[in-house]
Amino acid sequence: MAKDKSIYTCTECGGTLPKWQGQCPHCQAWNSLVETVVSGSGAPRFLPLSKTSIVQSLSAIDAMDVPRFATGIEEFDRVLGGGLVAGGVILIGGDPGIGKSTLLLQALANLTASSHTALYISGEESAAQIALRARRLGIVDSKLQFLAEIALEKIQLVLEREKPEVAVIDSIQTLYSEALSSAPGSVAQVRECAAQLTRVAKNLGVTIIMVGHVTKEGGIAGPRVLEHIVDAVLYFEGDTHSAFRLVRAIKNRFGAVNELGVFAMTEKGLRGVNNPSALFLSQHSQVVPGACVLVTQEGTRPLLVEIQALVDTSHIPNPRRLAVGLEANRLAMLLAVLHRHANIACFDQDVFLNAVGGVKITEPAADLAVLLAIHSSQRNKALPRGLVVFGEVGLAGEIRPCPRGQERLKEAAKLGFTQAIVPKANAPKQAIAGLEILAVERIDQAIEVARNLD
Repeated sequence: MAKDKSIYTCTECGGTLPKWQGQCPHCQAWNSLVETVVSGSGAPRFLPLSKTSIVQSLSAIDAMDVPRFATGIEEFDRVLGGGLVAGGVILIGGDPGIGKSTLLLQALANLTASSHTALYISGEESAAQIALRARRLGIVDSKLQFLAEIALEKIQLVLEREKPEVAVIDSIQTLYSEALSSAPGSVAQVRECAAQLTRVAKNLGVTIIMVGHVTKEGGIAGPRVLEHIVDAVLYFEGDTHSAFRLVRAIKNRFGAVNELGVFAMTEKGLRGVNNPSALFLSQHSQVVPGACVLVTQEGTRPLLVEIQALVDTSHIPNPRRLAVGLEANRLAMLLAVLHRHANIACFDQDVFLNAVGGVKITEPAADLAVLLAIHSSQRNKALPRGLVVFGEVGLAGEIRPCPRGQERLKEAAKLGFTQAIVPKANAPKQAIAGLEILAVERIDQAIEVARNLD
Protein backbone atom coordinates (compact mmCIF):
# COMPACT_ATOMS: atom_id res chain seq x y z
CA MET A 1 0.00 0.00 0.00
CA ALA A 2 1.27 3.49 -0.88
CA LYS A 3 2.47 5.68 1.93
CA ASP A 4 0.38 8.62 3.14
CA LYS A 5 1.78 12.04 2.31
CA SER A 6 1.12 15.58 3.49
CA ILE A 7 0.09 18.48 1.30
CA TYR A 8 -0.79 22.06 2.16
CA THR A 9 -4.22 23.38 1.17
CA CYS A 10 -5.29 27.03 1.00
CA THR A 11 -8.38 27.76 3.10
CA GLU A 12 -9.31 30.68 0.82
CA CYS A 13 -9.16 29.20 -2.68
CA GLY A 14 -8.58 25.47 -2.10
CA GLY A 15 -5.27 25.40 -3.98
CA THR A 16 -2.71 22.77 -2.95
CA LEU A 17 1.07 22.91 -2.54
CA PRO A 18 3.63 20.22 -1.68
CA LYS A 19 5.39 22.52 0.83
CA TRP A 20 4.28 25.21 3.21
CA GLN A 21 4.93 28.85 2.40
CA GLY A 22 3.67 32.13 3.80
CA GLN A 23 1.60 33.22 0.80
CA CYS A 24 -0.67 31.16 -1.44
CA PRO A 25 0.56 31.55 -5.05
CA HIS A 26 -2.97 30.96 -6.41
CA CYS A 27 -4.91 33.70 -4.59
CA GLN A 28 -2.09 35.64 -2.84
CA ALA A 29 -3.68 35.13 0.60
CA TRP A 30 -1.26 35.20 3.54
CA ASN A 31 -1.03 32.47 6.21
CA SER A 32 -3.87 30.47 4.65
CA LEU A 33 -2.07 27.15 4.02
CA VAL A 34 -3.10 24.25 6.28
CA GLU A 35 -1.43 20.84 6.36
CA THR A 36 -3.60 17.90 5.33
CA VAL A 37 -2.82 14.20 4.95
CA VAL A 38 -3.69 12.51 1.66
CA SER A 39 -4.19 8.77 1.60
CA GLY A 40 -2.03 6.80 -0.79
CA SER A 41 -4.86 4.46 -1.79
CA GLY A 42 -5.59 4.46 -5.47
CA ALA A 43 -9.24 3.41 -5.11
CA PRO A 44 -11.64 5.63 -7.08
CA ARG A 45 -13.57 7.94 -4.79
CA PHE A 46 -15.54 10.14 -7.18
CA LEU A 47 -18.97 9.59 -8.68
CA PRO A 48 -20.25 11.22 -11.86
CA LEU A 49 -22.50 14.25 -11.43
CA SER A 50 -25.21 12.62 -13.53
CA LYS A 51 -26.02 9.15 -14.79
CA THR A 52 -26.18 10.21 -18.43
CA SER A 53 -23.02 12.13 -19.27
CA ILE A 54 -23.36 12.57 -23.04
CA VAL A 55 -22.52 15.44 -25.37
CA GLN A 56 -25.65 17.29 -26.50
CA SER A 57 -26.44 20.32 -28.60
CA LEU A 58 -27.58 23.25 -26.48
CA SER A 59 -30.53 23.91 -28.80
CA ALA A 60 -31.67 20.28 -28.48
CA ILE A 61 -31.87 20.35 -24.68
CA ASP A 62 -35.43 20.59 -23.39
CA ALA A 63 -35.37 23.62 -21.07
CA MET A 64 -38.14 23.81 -18.50
CA ASP A 65 -38.86 25.58 -15.26
CA VAL A 66 -37.40 23.85 -12.24
CA PRO A 67 -40.21 22.39 -10.11
CA ARG A 68 -40.16 23.49 -6.48
CA PHE A 69 -41.84 22.43 -3.28
CA ALA A 70 -42.49 24.88 -0.47
CA THR A 71 -41.16 24.42 3.05
CA GLY A 72 -44.24 26.00 4.62
CA ILE A 73 -42.18 28.93 5.98
CA GLU A 74 -42.94 31.87 3.70
CA GLU A 75 -39.83 33.92 4.52
CA PHE A 76 -37.55 30.89 4.05
CA ASP A 77 -39.17 30.09 0.70
CA ARG A 78 -38.64 33.71 -0.38
CA VAL A 79 -34.90 33.48 0.30
CA LEU A 80 -34.69 30.15 -1.54
CA GLY A 81 -36.37 31.68 -4.59
CA GLY A 82 -39.79 30.03 -4.15
CA GLY A 83 -38.94 26.77 -2.42
CA LEU A 84 -36.61 23.78 -2.54
CA VAL A 85 -35.44 22.22 -5.81
CA ALA A 86 -34.98 18.48 -6.25
CA GLY A 87 -31.26 17.70 -6.41
CA GLY A 88 -30.26 21.13 -5.14
CA VAL A 89 -27.49 21.58 -2.57
CA ILE A 90 -27.82 24.44 -0.07
CA LEU A 91 -25.19 25.67 2.39
CA ILE A 92 -26.45 27.68 5.36
CA GLY A 93 -24.13 29.36 7.86
CA GLY A 94 -24.38 31.57 10.90
CA ASP A 95 -23.10 32.21 14.40
CA PRO A 96 -23.63 29.51 17.04
CA GLY A 97 -27.08 29.65 18.62
CA ILE A 98 -28.57 32.00 16.02
CA GLY A 99 -31.25 29.49 14.94
CA LYS A 100 -29.94 27.41 12.02
CA SER A 101 -30.99 24.02 13.44
CA THR A 102 -34.29 25.44 14.70
CA LEU A 103 -35.24 26.81 11.28
CA LEU A 104 -34.33 23.60 9.46
CA LEU A 105 -36.15 21.42 11.98
CA GLN A 106 -39.30 23.51 11.51
CA ALA A 107 -38.96 23.36 7.71
CA LEU A 108 -38.54 19.55 7.69
CA ALA A 109 -41.52 19.13 10.03
CA ASN A 110 -43.67 21.16 7.62
CA LEU A 111 -42.45 19.08 4.67
CA THR A 112 -43.28 15.76 6.35
CA ALA A 113 -46.69 17.14 7.28
CA SER A 114 -47.34 17.76 3.56
CA SER A 115 -46.48 14.17 2.56
CA HIS A 116 -42.80 14.76 1.72
CA THR A 117 -40.05 12.51 3.05
CA ALA A 118 -37.22 14.12 5.01
CA LEU A 119 -34.15 12.96 6.91
CA TYR A 120 -32.27 14.93 9.59
CA ILE A 121 -28.63 13.82 9.94
CA SER A 122 -26.89 15.22 13.01
CA GLY A 123 -23.21 14.99 13.79
CA GLU A 124 -23.30 17.37 16.73
CA GLU A 125 -26.41 16.50 18.76
CA SER A 126 -27.87 13.22 19.92
CA ALA A 127 -31.34 11.93 19.11
CA ALA A 128 -32.56 12.85 22.60
CA GLN A 129 -31.41 16.47 22.18
CA ILE A 130 -33.13 16.82 18.80
CA ALA A 131 -36.32 15.23 20.19
CA LEU A 132 -36.28 17.65 23.12
CA ARG A 133 -35.97 20.62 20.79
CA ALA A 134 -38.75 19.28 18.57
CA ARG A 135 -41.03 18.95 21.60
CA ARG A 136 -40.24 22.51 22.63
CA LEU A 137 -41.14 23.69 19.12
CA GLY A 138 -44.43 21.81 19.22
CA ILE A 139 -43.33 19.13 16.73
CA VAL A 140 -44.70 15.94 18.26
CA ASP A 141 -46.44 13.84 15.58
CA SER A 142 -43.93 14.48 12.81
CA LYS A 143 -42.83 11.64 10.48
CA LEU A 144 -39.38 13.20 10.23
CA GLN A 145 -36.59 10.59 10.19
CA PHE A 146 -33.44 11.13 12.25
CA LEU A 147 -29.90 9.74 12.01
CA ALA A 148 -26.92 10.46 14.26
CA GLU A 149 -23.84 9.73 12.14
CA ILE A 150 -20.59 11.42 11.08
CA ALA A 151 -19.12 8.79 8.69
CA LEU A 152 -19.61 9.94 5.11
CA GLU A 153 -19.73 6.44 3.61
CA LYS A 154 -22.49 5.33 6.01
CA ILE A 155 -24.49 8.48 5.29
CA GLN A 156 -24.22 7.79 1.56
CA LEU A 157 -25.55 4.26 2.04
CA VAL A 158 -28.50 5.55 4.10
CA LEU A 159 -29.34 8.17 1.49
CA GLU A 160 -29.25 5.59 -1.31
CA ARG A 161 -31.41 3.18 0.70
CA GLU A 162 -34.00 5.62 2.10
CA LYS A 163 -34.03 8.09 -0.85
CA PRO A 164 -35.58 11.00 1.09
CA GLU A 165 -36.70 14.07 -0.80
CA VAL A 166 -34.83 16.39 1.59
CA ALA A 167 -31.83 15.67 3.82
CA VAL A 168 -30.18 18.03 6.32
CA ILE A 169 -26.51 17.60 7.29
CA ASP A 170 -25.83 19.28 10.64
CA SER A 171 -23.03 20.08 10.24
CA ILE A 172 -20.63 19.52 7.35
CA GLN A 173 -17.60 20.21 9.60
CA THR A 174 -18.36 17.13 11.73
CA LEU A 175 -18.29 14.60 8.87
CA TYR A 176 -15.27 12.55 7.86
CA SER A 177 -14.45 10.22 4.99
CA GLU A 178 -12.54 6.99 5.53
CA ALA A 179 -10.68 7.67 2.27
CA LEU A 180 -8.76 10.45 4.04
CA SER A 181 -6.74 10.12 7.21
CA SER A 182 -7.03 13.77 8.27
CA ALA A 183 -9.25 14.79 11.19
CA PRO A 184 -12.93 15.84 10.81
CA GLY A 185 -13.24 19.55 10.18
CA SER A 186 -9.96 19.83 8.27
CA VAL A 187 -9.89 21.48 4.88
CA ALA A 188 -9.49 18.18 3.02
CA GLN A 189 -12.33 16.48 4.91
CA VAL A 190 -14.78 19.36 4.51
CA ARG A 191 -14.08 19.70 0.80
CA GLU A 192 -14.23 15.93 0.16
CA CYS A 193 -17.46 15.41 2.12
CA ALA A 194 -19.17 18.36 0.45
CA ALA A 195 -18.14 17.18 -3.02
CA GLN A 196 -19.34 13.59 -2.39
CA LEU A 197 -22.68 14.74 -0.95
CA THR A 198 -23.18 17.05 -3.93
CA ARG A 199 -22.71 14.11 -6.31
CA VAL A 200 -25.15 12.02 -4.29
CA ALA A 201 -27.72 14.83 -4.46
CA LYS A 202 -27.42 15.15 -8.25
CA ASN A 203 -27.57 11.38 -8.82
CA LEU A 204 -30.49 10.60 -6.51
CA GLY A 205 -32.41 13.89 -6.89
CA VAL A 206 -32.22 14.50 -3.13
CA THR A 207 -32.23 18.07 -1.87
CA ILE A 208 -29.36 18.37 0.62
CA ILE A 209 -29.07 21.26 3.07
CA MET A 210 -25.67 21.49 4.74
CA VAL A 211 -25.11 23.55 7.90
CA GLY A 212 -21.68 25.20 8.03
CA HIS A 213 -19.74 26.71 10.90
CA VAL A 214 -18.54 30.29 10.54
CA THR A 215 -15.20 31.90 11.32
CA LYS A 216 -14.59 34.95 13.49
CA GLU A 217 -14.87 37.11 10.37
CA GLY A 218 -18.35 35.69 9.68
CA GLY A 219 -17.54 33.55 6.61
CA ILE A 220 -18.15 29.84 6.17
CA ALA A 221 -15.33 27.89 7.83
CA GLY A 222 -13.23 25.77 5.48
CA PRO A 223 -12.09 26.33 1.89
CA ARG A 224 -13.86 28.92 -0.26
CA VAL A 225 -14.40 26.22 -2.90
CA LEU A 226 -17.17 24.94 -0.63
CA GLU A 227 -19.32 27.90 -1.67
CA HIS A 228 -18.59 27.22 -5.34
CA ILE A 229 -19.67 23.57 -5.12
CA VAL A 230 -23.18 24.18 -3.77
CA ASP A 231 -26.17 25.71 -5.57
CA ALA A 232 -27.15 28.23 -2.88
CA VAL A 233 -25.39 29.87 0.06
CA LEU A 234 -27.49 31.39 2.87
CA TYR A 235 -26.19 33.41 5.80
CA PHE A 236 -27.84 34.24 9.09
CA GLU A 237 -27.38 37.90 9.98
CA GLY A 238 -28.26 39.88 13.05
CA ASP A 239 -27.32 39.81 16.71
CA THR A 240 -27.85 36.58 18.65
CA HIS A 241 -29.02 38.70 21.60
CA SER A 242 -31.80 40.26 19.50
CA ALA A 243 -35.21 38.69 18.98
CA PHE A 244 -34.95 39.07 15.21
CA ARG A 245 -33.00 37.02 12.68
CA LEU A 246 -32.15 37.85 9.06
CA VAL A 247 -31.41 35.19 6.43
CA ARG A 248 -29.74 36.44 3.25
CA ALA A 249 -29.03 34.56 0.01
CA ILE A 250 -25.42 35.27 -0.99
CA LYS A 251 -25.54 32.84 -3.92
CA ASN A 252 -28.54 31.15 -5.52
CA ARG A 253 -28.57 29.34 -8.86
CA PHE A 254 -32.35 28.99 -8.69
CA GLY A 255 -33.40 32.43 -7.44
CA ALA A 256 -32.51 36.04 -6.75
CA VAL A 257 -29.25 36.91 -5.01
CA ASN A 258 -29.33 39.13 -1.91
CA GLU A 259 -32.90 38.10 -1.13
CA LEU A 260 -33.64 38.71 2.54
CA GLY A 261 -35.89 36.78 4.93
CA VAL A 262 -36.83 38.28 8.29
CA PHE A 263 -37.70 36.10 11.29
CA ALA A 264 -38.63 36.65 14.91
CA MET A 265 -37.34 34.18 17.52
CA THR A 266 -40.17 33.05 19.80
CA GLU A 267 -40.71 30.27 22.30
CA LYS A 268 -42.17 28.17 19.47
CA GLY A 269 -39.21 28.73 17.14
CA LEU A 270 -38.66 31.13 14.27
CA ARG A 271 -41.69 32.97 12.91
CA GLY A 272 -41.67 34.95 9.66
CA VAL A 273 -42.23 38.71 9.88
CA ASN A 274 -44.84 39.97 7.43
CA ASN A 275 -43.89 43.66 7.60
CA PRO A 276 -40.11 43.79 8.06
CA SER A 277 -39.93 47.54 7.35
CA ALA A 278 -41.45 48.15 10.78
CA LEU A 279 -38.40 46.49 12.39
CA PHE A 280 -35.90 48.82 10.75
CA LEU A 281 -37.71 52.07 11.58
CA SER A 282 -37.16 53.53 15.05
CA GLN A 283 -40.29 54.52 16.90
CA HIS A 284 -39.53 58.10 17.94
CA SER A 285 -42.18 60.08 19.79
CA GLN A 286 -40.93 63.11 17.86
CA VAL A 287 -38.56 63.75 14.98
CA VAL A 288 -34.86 63.70 15.94
CA PRO A 289 -31.78 65.13 14.20
CA GLY A 290 -29.51 62.71 12.38
CA ALA A 291 -32.23 60.25 11.29
CA CYS A 292 -33.14 59.64 7.64
CA VAL A 293 -35.36 56.89 6.21
CA LEU A 294 -33.92 54.97 3.25
CA VAL A 295 -35.81 52.80 0.77
CA THR A 296 -33.40 49.96 0.02
CA GLN A 297 -33.89 47.00 -2.29
CA GLU A 298 -33.10 43.58 -0.83
CA GLY A 299 -33.46 41.06 -3.64
CA THR A 300 -37.00 41.47 -4.97
CA ARG A 301 -38.32 43.23 -1.86
CA PRO A 302 -38.12 46.98 -1.09
CA LEU A 303 -37.41 47.70 2.59
CA LEU A 304 -37.54 50.92 4.57
CA VAL A 305 -34.53 51.28 6.88
CA GLU A 306 -33.71 54.18 9.17
CA ILE A 307 -30.16 55.50 8.83
CA GLN A 308 -28.89 57.24 11.95
CA ALA A 309 -25.88 59.56 12.03
CA LEU A 310 -24.11 61.27 14.91
CA VAL A 311 -21.65 64.07 14.19
CA ASP A 312 -19.70 65.39 17.16
CA THR A 313 -16.60 67.50 17.72
CA SER A 314 -13.49 65.34 17.78
CA HIS A 315 -10.97 65.68 20.61
CA ILE A 316 -8.24 63.60 18.99
CA PRO A 317 -5.96 64.43 16.04
CA ASN A 318 -7.56 61.78 13.79
CA PRO A 319 -11.37 62.00 13.88
CA ARG A 320 -13.16 58.66 14.05
CA ARG A 321 -15.28 57.23 11.22
CA LEU A 322 -17.45 54.32 12.33
CA ALA A 323 -20.21 52.63 10.32
CA VAL A 324 -22.40 49.79 11.59
CA GLY A 325 -24.36 48.01 8.87
CA LEU A 326 -22.82 50.22 6.16
CA GLU A 327 -19.46 50.30 4.37
CA ALA A 328 -16.85 52.30 6.34
CA ASN A 329 -14.70 52.95 3.26
CA ARG A 330 -17.67 54.40 1.40
CA LEU A 331 -18.37 56.72 4.34
CA ALA A 332 -14.94 58.35 3.95
CA MET A 333 -15.58 58.85 0.24
CA LEU A 334 -19.01 60.40 0.84
CA LEU A 335 -17.61 62.84 3.39
CA ALA A 336 -15.09 64.02 0.78
CA VAL A 337 -17.91 64.51 -1.77
CA LEU A 338 -19.94 66.42 0.81
CA HIS A 339 -17.01 68.78 1.44
CA ARG A 340 -16.04 69.28 -2.20
CA HIS A 341 -19.46 69.67 -3.82
CA ALA A 342 -21.67 70.96 -0.99
CA ASN A 343 -19.03 72.93 0.98
CA ILE A 344 -19.87 71.06 4.21
CA ALA A 345 -16.76 69.99 6.13
CA CYS A 346 -16.49 67.24 8.74
CA PHE A 347 -12.70 66.95 8.89
CA ASP A 348 -12.54 67.95 12.59
CA GLN A 349 -15.59 65.94 13.71
CA ASP A 350 -16.28 62.31 14.61
CA VAL A 351 -18.91 60.69 12.37
CA PHE A 352 -20.84 57.59 13.48
CA LEU A 353 -23.37 55.75 11.29
CA ASN A 354 -25.84 53.01 12.12
CA ALA A 355 -28.47 51.08 10.19
CA VAL A 356 -31.34 50.37 12.61
CA GLY A 357 -32.33 46.75 13.20
CA GLY A 358 -28.99 45.09 12.50
CA VAL A 359 -29.49 44.92 8.74
CA LYS A 360 -26.42 45.20 6.49
CA ILE A 361 -26.79 47.56 3.53
CA THR A 362 -24.33 47.13 0.68
CA GLU A 363 -26.05 48.86 -2.24
CA PRO A 364 -24.92 52.41 -3.19
CA ALA A 365 -28.53 53.66 -3.12
CA ALA A 366 -27.94 54.47 0.56
CA ASP A 367 -25.48 57.27 -0.28
CA LEU A 368 -27.99 60.12 -0.36
CA ALA A 369 -29.67 59.02 2.88
CA VAL A 370 -26.27 58.81 4.60
CA LEU A 371 -25.31 62.37 3.57
CA LEU A 372 -28.67 63.86 4.55
CA ALA A 373 -28.50 62.12 7.94
CA ILE A 374 -24.96 63.47 8.51
CA HIS A 375 -26.02 66.98 7.50
CA SER A 376 -29.07 66.78 9.76
CA SER A 377 -26.96 65.76 12.75
CA GLN A 378 -24.38 68.44 12.05
CA ARG A 379 -27.06 71.17 11.88
CA ASN A 380 -28.98 69.62 14.78
CA LYS A 381 -32.13 70.00 12.66
CA ALA A 382 -34.46 67.04 12.14
CA LEU A 383 -35.75 65.99 8.73
CA PRO A 384 -39.55 65.80 8.26
CA ARG A 385 -41.24 62.66 9.62
CA GLY A 386 -42.81 61.63 6.31
CA LEU A 387 -39.64 61.88 4.21
CA VAL A 388 -37.91 58.97 2.45
CA VAL A 389 -34.71 59.09 0.41
CA PHE A 390 -32.66 56.96 -1.99
CA GLY A 391 -29.97 57.67 -4.54
CA GLU A 392 -26.35 56.93 -5.40
CA VAL A 393 -23.86 59.79 -5.09
CA GLY A 394 -20.98 59.97 -7.55
CA LEU A 395 -17.54 61.49 -7.01
CA ALA A 396 -18.52 64.42 -9.22
CA GLY A 397 -21.42 65.22 -6.90
CA GLU A 398 -24.13 63.89 -9.21
CA ILE A 399 -27.11 61.85 -7.95
CA ARG A 400 -27.30 58.65 -9.97
CA PRO A 401 -30.50 56.62 -10.51
CA CYS A 402 -31.16 53.34 -8.68
CA PRO A 403 -32.82 50.19 -10.01
CA ARG A 404 -36.51 49.51 -9.33
CA GLY A 405 -37.28 53.07 -8.33
CA GLN A 406 -41.03 52.65 -8.91
CA GLU A 407 -41.22 49.72 -6.51
CA ARG A 408 -39.35 51.67 -3.84
CA LEU A 409 -41.68 54.64 -4.11
CA LYS A 410 -44.84 52.51 -4.04
CA GLU A 411 -43.61 50.74 -0.89
CA ALA A 412 -42.96 54.11 0.78
CA ALA A 413 -46.41 55.39 -0.17
CA LYS A 414 -48.02 52.21 1.13
CA LEU A 415 -46.42 52.78 4.54
CA GLY A 416 -47.72 56.35 4.77
CA PHE A 417 -44.74 58.46 3.71
CA THR A 418 -45.65 61.72 1.99
CA GLN A 419 -42.39 63.08 0.53
CA ALA A 420 -39.47 61.49 -1.31
CA ILE A 421 -36.12 62.93 -2.42
CA VAL A 422 -35.03 60.79 -5.38
CA PRO A 423 -32.68 61.02 -8.39
CA LYS A 424 -34.23 62.88 -11.29
CA ALA A 425 -33.99 59.78 -13.51
CA ASN A 426 -36.11 57.85 -10.98
CA ALA A 427 -38.94 60.39 -10.94
CA PRO A 428 -42.15 58.54 -11.95
CA LYS A 429 -43.96 59.60 -15.10
CA GLN A 430 -47.30 59.20 -13.35
CA ALA A 431 -48.00 60.64 -9.93
CA ILE A 432 -48.14 58.25 -6.95
CA ALA A 433 -51.13 58.94 -4.73
CA GLY A 434 -50.18 60.65 -1.46
CA LEU A 435 -46.47 60.94 -2.28
CA GLU A 436 -44.75 64.18 -3.31
CA ILE A 437 -41.67 63.52 -5.46
CA LEU A 438 -38.69 65.87 -5.08
CA ALA A 439 -36.28 65.03 -7.91
CA VAL A 440 -32.65 66.19 -7.63
CA GLU A 441 -29.60 65.95 -9.86
CA ARG A 442 -26.70 66.99 -7.60
CA ILE A 443 -25.79 66.69 -3.93
CA ASP A 444 -25.85 70.46 -3.29
CA GLN A 445 -29.36 70.60 -4.75
CA ALA A 446 -30.47 67.72 -2.48
CA ILE A 447 -29.03 69.51 0.57
CA GLU A 448 -30.89 72.69 -0.38
CA VAL A 449 -34.19 70.81 -0.86
CA ALA A 450 -33.78 69.13 2.55
CA ARG A 451 -33.13 72.51 4.21
CA ASN A 452 -36.29 73.98 2.69
CA LEU A 453 -38.34 71.12 4.17
CA ASP A 454 -37.44 72.12 7.77
